[in-house]
Amino acid sequence: MERLNDEYYMQLALNMAEAATGQTGINPVVGCIVVKDGRIVGMGAHLRRGEGHAEVLALNMAGEHARGATAYVTLEPCSHYGRTPPCCERLIEEGVARVVVAAVDPNPLVAGRGIARLKEAGIEVETGVLEEKAVLQNEAFNKFIRTGKPFVTLKTALSLDGRIATRTGHSRWITGEQSREAVHTLRHRHVGIMVGVETVLADDPELTTRLRVPGLNPVRIVVDSKLRIAESARALNDSAPTIILTTVRTDEEKATRLQALGAEVLRVGSGDRVDLIEAMIELGKREIGSILLEGGGVLNGAMLQAGLIDKIMLFYAPIIVGGEGSPSAFAFKGPEFMSDALRLENVTMQSSGQDWCIAGYPVRPVAGELEGSGTADYLGKES
Repeated sequence: MERLNDEYYMQLALNMAEAATGQTGINPVVGCIVVKDGRIVGMGAHLRRGEGHAEVLALNMAGEHARGATAYVTLEPCSHYGRTPPCCERLIEEGVARVVVAAVDPNPLVAGRGIARLKEAGIEVETGVLEEKAVLQNEAFNKFIRTGKPFVTLKTALSLDGRIATRTGHSRWITGEQSREAVHTLRHRHVGIMVGVETVLADDPELTTRLRVPGLNPVRIVVDSKLRIAESARALNDSAPTIILTTVRTDEEKATRLQALGAEVLRVGSGDRVDLIEAMIELGKREIGSILLEGGGVLNGAMLQAGLIDKIMLFYAPIIVGGEGSPSAFAFKGPEFMSDALRLENVTMQSSGQDWCIAGYPVRPVAGELEGSGTADYLGKES
């Protein structure tokens, strides 16, 4: 049986924030619960960048009941003027007596200043309640605000023997309906989706979010070193913006035609191959704070070896494919010794219908460096 305490109310605030994941762009997801005399009197979540923060929405609901109340906030209230006024000042104005904070905001414009301002005003502040959950909830925001680079989640569907397609290249469908629905939910929760051009040429995917209820479509990012994408590709339709990563050596006329179709052609790399490290920097400048990588084995391997993967999600189906030449989820030279293999930490395992999703975080890059540092040929199919 659940106990009525600070953790209970903070979990409610976390649940509200979680529901808005994918809606706030490069902003964090934040939830707030206002409690007065044993009753919840206000609730709010940050729903869209530039609009009211969670604390403001919760205080608006609480009205006069906010005076003397306790506010539970999943992220430190902001103390600076951005697109909206500072939330800590609103909490002070409304006469809140106590504020419970899950995690300190890593944004240098806040970073403890909001908590300090609340304490200056005589408000009791407690921090660190369900902090680990709150930090995990905003893992993409936390990386982006510190580095300016997107948080990259590598997702792939594969057989028990690590294959993402048969020897003929057939890959639909490896996993079951529940796993595919989970992947489309991941698309909704990421700002961008990234594939190699071979996926576009072979499958002509639209790369949108397709669920039983409407979802948000991510920005489509196609890695295309030689600008081979067909001008009729569905990834160029108006369902979502499209960015094509290529090099300075590709055809200007083809690039002009693609731009006329609405795509942005982004040249990152002076050689024959896209520079993935430079690409992440440029995508960050375009406020793409999170990317779902649905690449083939070579693109996956190149991103891993370049140290650009933050999280890995592997959806294993209970099948064995076998076959000489059937592609694997990760194609790269790899280390000489097992001790140098890439390892994951904070690993979780969850059932997904008949499938299993294993997720974790790379501890360190695979031993060895790619020729050209962060570049690769992009082959393989979307799983």
